[in-house]
This record gives sequence, C-alpha cells and structure tokens, in this order.
Amino acid sequence: MLDALVWFVSNVGLGFYNFLYAITHPASWLGWADREALVRFIYYGASVEFFFVVFDIVLVLTAIGIWRQRLLWAGVVTLEAISNGLGRVVAWAGLIMVLQQIVIVFVQRIFATSSITLGFGTSVTFDISWWAEGLKFYNALIVALCVSYTFVQRGHVRVDIIYAAISYRAKRIIDIVGAIIFMVPIVVLIWLYSWFFMWRHLIVPAPSASDTLDRLIQRSQILRWNVETTGFAPQGFSAYFLFKILLVLFAALVFLQAVTVIWRAIAELREGPEGENKYLDLDVLEDTTAGTPPTEKELQSGAN
Repeated sequence: MLDALVWFVSNVGLGFYNFLYAITHPASWLGWADREALVRFIYYGASVEFFFVVFDIVLVLTAIGIWRQRLLWAGVVTLEAISNGLGRVVAWAGLIMVLQQIVIVFVQRIFATSSITLGFGTSVTFDISWWAEGLKFYNALIVALCVSYTFVQRGHVRVDIIYAAISYRAKRIIDIVGAIIFMVPIVVLIWLYSWFFMWRHLIVPAPSASDTLDRLIQRSQILRWNVETTGFAPQGFSAYFLFKILLVLFAALVFLQAVTVIWRAIAELREGPEGENKYLDLDVLEDTTAGTPPTEKELQSGAN
C-alpha cells in the first residue's frame, strides 16, 4: 500500500516536470520529420507519463476553479460548447447518409450502373460497393463524435429509480463519484487499446503496447508511413483507418465530458439548487402548436 502511494505521488510530481519539458522541447515529439520524434509521440501517447501529465492539468484547473467559481463555470461552458458545436455539425452526417443511400438505390435500380462519379472539373469515381460501405463511416461519425453532445443534451438513457429520489446534494456527489469511478477508468482503457490500434494501421513496423521506448527508437530507422487503404471487398470502402482515428477521438471526447461532469457537479454543489443546469445550452424545438418555445422551468423538469 505504501509503495503504491509513493508511486502515485512521485508520478504526480513527475507529471509537472514532463509537462514543462514537453512544452519547452516540442521538436522532440512534434517534429515528425525526425522519425525518432514520431516514435516518441507514439510511445508517450499511451504512457503512464502522459496520463499523469493530463491528471496534473485537470487537477490544477479543478483547484483553480474551486478557488475561483467563475473560472470553473468558464471551463464548464467552454467544454460543453465544444461538445455542442461538434455534435451539431457532425449530426448532419445523418442527413448525408440518408441522401447517399437514396442515390445508391436510384443508381442501382433505375440507372443500372456499377459506379458513381462526383466532382466539378476533376471528378472522382468509385464503385457502388465503395459508396455503400462508406455509409458505415457516417454512422461511426455520429456515434463517436456526438457522444458528448448527446450527454450534454441529456439524451443518454439513464435509470433514475434511486437517483431521482435522492437530495440535490447527493445527486451532485453521485455525479462526481460516478465520473471518477466509471467514466474515467473506462475511457482510459479505451484510449490505451485504440491508440496503438490506430498507429498499427498508419505506420510500419507496427508499434505495440508492449514495446519499450528504446526498442521503438531502434526500429525508427526503418519506419515508414503505410496508411491502411484495403477494404473488406475488392471495390469496397478503402479508408478504414478513419474508424481507428474516430475511436481515439471518441475516447478523448468522453474523457473531456467526464471532466465537464465533475466540474459542473462541483459548481452546482457550491451554488445550491439555484445553480442547477446553469449555463446549460440545450437544443429547444419550438412548440408549433402554441407558437412559443417551452419555458426554462419546463425545460429543466424535462431534463431531470
């Protein structure tokens, strides 16, 4: 137990040093013209060092927010604005997916052709199967990049048998504990697996989570880009590496949403019931029957 505590405290301290070193020596991990810098980026992207750098940043920002309530709310508003903005843009992929499916059906059944050509001047031609399999990508976009947006909009399914009956203060505590115990560990695991899973489809030799930094640096001399462009079918969708990138982005967005949940719960806990859903930017559809949007009280009761 004592060894674990010493390990944790020492890594928290090293996290500050590693952060300062990273921002003062960006070429050592961002100068991808140097292959060693690229493998350092790959290695540290899913390392203990990177975890504690992120942990320290969140810890410091949380402490500042507790000290200055206004800054805590600013962090909540900023992160929720990112989630809402990204989700509202990516949600249009659903419409594109429907329109593309309609075009595929028309081209196959009415015009009886095997390919679709798009473009002005310089055109791009792909087989029907490429466009059909590409529909999966739009679905993946919505799932991966709208996850935090859906959370902010209170769109996820939740069981309120116990939660709905407890006090306001207890709800905020459950939000904090739930985000720390459930959201953060799960998203860290997803990140660890998806990070190397993504890079294995972008470069060769393929990196592994078990590789040491020294081993990766030794192999960097033969490293080259090898972006995956092979589909499951001969003429099928050939950009499956994008799904691996989306998996990493999904983990990042869920982690930021966990931080947002913790910060909002702390802010609402300090302000009391009058702080509930403060600055929450929910999408509101106008009541076409009455001609007026629902009131804030109705909106909050619906969110709860």
